[in-house]
Amino acid sequence: MAAAMAPRVLPLPRQQSFSPPTVLNPFVHPGRLSAGNKLRVPTISGGIIPCIGQGSVSYGSTWTARTAAVTGYAVTADTVNRKYMGDSTALQGIILLPLRVICITFLLLLAWLSASIATFCQPGRGFLPLKGWRRRMIQTALSSLTRTAYLVMGFQVKVKGKVASLPEAPIFVAAPHSSFFDAIICALTGMPSIVTRAENLSTPVFGTILSSLQPVAVSRQDPDSRKNTVAEITRRALSRGQWPQILIFPEGTCTNRSCLITFKQGAFVPRVPVQPVLLRYPNKLDTVTWTWQGYSFKELCIMTLCQIFTRLEVEFLPVHVPTEEEKNDPILFANRVRQTMANALNVPITDHTFEDCRLMISAGQLTLPMEAGLVEFTKISKKLNLKWNHVREQLDTFAAIASASKGGRIGIEEFAEYLKLPISDVLRELFLLFDRNGDGTIDFREYVIGLSILCNPANTEETIRMAFKLFDMDEDGTITEDEFASIIQSALGLPELDVSVLFKEIDADETGKLSYEEFKNFAVKHPEYATLFTTYLDLQRHQLGMFEEHDTEPPKGKHSPVRSTAPVSETPLARNKVCPEGNEEDSSSISDKKDD
Repeated sequence: MAAAMAPRVLPLPRQQSFSPPTVLNPFVHPGRLSAGNKLRVPTISGGIIPCIGQGSVSYGSTWTARTAAVTGYAVTADTVNRKYMGDSTALQGIILLPLRVICITFLLLLAWLSASIATFCQPGRGFLPLKGWRRRMIQTALSSLTRTAYLVMGFQVKVKGKVASLPEAPIFVAAPHSSFFDAIICALTGMPSIVTRAENLSTPVFGTILSSLQPVAVSRQDPDSRKNTVAEITRRALSRGQWPQILIFPEGTCTNRSCLITFKQGAFVPRVPVQPVLLRYPNKLDTVTWTWQGYSFKELCIMTLCQIFTRLEVEFLPVHVPTEEEKNDPILFANRVRQTMANALNVPITDHTFEDCRLMISAGQLTLPMEAGLVEFTKISKKLNLKWNHVREQLDTFAAIASASKGGRIGIEEFAEYLKLPISDVLRELFLLFDRNGDGTIDFREYVIGLSILCNPANTEETIRMAFKLFDMDEDGTITEDEFASIIQSALGLPELDVSVLFKEIDADETGKLSYEEFKNFAVKHPEYATLFTTYLDLQRHQLGMFEEHDTEPPKGKHSPVRSTAPVSETPLARNKVCPEGNEEDSSSISDKKDD
């Protein structure tokens, strides 16, 4: 029988840089409206008349399944009309919303007309900056119309600080980016150029208005789009005043304002001064936050227009002039500007980025909770040298393991089932290496870190070849089920373990023997086994060292391998030719990732 493994006394050392972020999910709405504040939608001949504030009103038509008073107590379809028909909040839904929609539509058409006139027969369309009366018309007409539109929508805008001139700061960087209503900054800064998707320019009405701002268009179909976008931003920023200022939201996506995520480098590559711009929405009822998990564009528009007023604060911080060190390092420049803005906002910073949003969507498609895909991609990709496609492939494997569990996490039972091994001390120790926070489960972030730090560095061609030789006890170039079982049983300290299911999965051609190619293909696709293999190799090297030092048979008992993770079984150890000198040093120098 295997010797019992002593319980762990000291916690496993962990790199602080891999600690979970202070904000776990910045891409979710901070909270759905409570029962007392929900938007209830009565239907009138297929239309909707929602009401925020006190309640909702229906005109004798069908009532949606969701019925409650916004004051905090429930109402029914029978009592709503009687109680709130004469209430001012009914007018808020019946009169205020349609009136605002009509006014905004009129202002939008005026903005479209002004943009069309300013860009009519424009010379060098898109390649040369607007000048003279064209530029003045954009600055005055569109700026005034935009301010008026926000006033009509009920926004009370408070501005702090001084807007920098073009010579002082060619680029504005605004954060946190949490809503389409953030566009108010354009009106406050004289309608600067913006960065937008190329598809937006073909949108009716809005496309014409956006085109008049001469935006930097980003095309998702062009593989060189990111490089071209940065080059265009740089060209304009260094044009010595020929082009207008550029407004950039460096986060690249919307968040819930709970933190500042990674800043993209585009605004900082030109090495010119930038002016940080802060956005705050100090409202008790949040009807503006537009995140990946939350209300839709249409819902937010209706909810906001139903508010009597919505507070918005815009603060212009002092211009940040880059030092020589920052000019030579755009990442450093971006991080320092982000930290300045975070300090002013009194919020933390995290290493989430748009790629995390893509992983969230993929997680949802794999029937996992969407937040399961969040890994802080900027940090993970940089420290572990991972590409997005590789992390996405790991998400597929993780989903396959976690599919049987709830909450998008892997427990010890799912871990053992995936490896087709019983729960043992060795497996528990391996599980603990993945479970970084010690909560008894492995989330996707921990899984990615574990594979990169524990498994992939050990899963080299040399290690796989050594493991194959270890299993091939008769050195005939193949591994039989008995040879395979002998080593697995010894490594796990379970002499009676049945490994036939695992063996058959590796035996792709069903010959009853494993070739090196079959063994290698399985090891590459399942790097989790690498730690088990290397642990056994470390144990064998230790015992051979003891044998050579004392010139005696290795004692049958408990030894301490490098990781101190595996008990020693009474099953005979295969010591056939698999301990090349210097291998331990090689495996420890594969990557500094193993410092973890």
